[in-house]
Amino acid sequence: MALTITDANAKEIIASGKPVIIDFWATWCGPCMAMGPIVDNLAAEYEGRVVIGKYNVDEEGDLAAEHRIMSIPTFLFFKNGEKTAIRLAGSQSRETFKAKIEELLAL
Repeated sequence: MALTITDANAKEIIASGKPVIIDFWATWCGPCMAMGPIVDNLAAEYEGRVVIGKYNVDEEGDLAAEHRIMSIPTFLFFKNGEKTAIRLAGSQSRETFKAKIEELLAL
């Protein structure tokens, strides 16, 4: 199950230095809801190696504004407390998402 990320805990989670993936989503977003099971499945598969969390843009806003999230779902990838160049937007296949996780781990 993906971690719930909020404005209150996001900076601490990112600063942990662990690889972090944040899913910016909303309940009314069809593609976001379709990605939900994939995100949760990969969060379980990579538990202990990558922190995968979900950030609800309707309930929170600061982190989304800071990273200029204009469409959802958007997935940002962080490592060593810094945002990486890896970014996904829109619906993705499990294979594509997993390949990006492996790319993050290889950084």
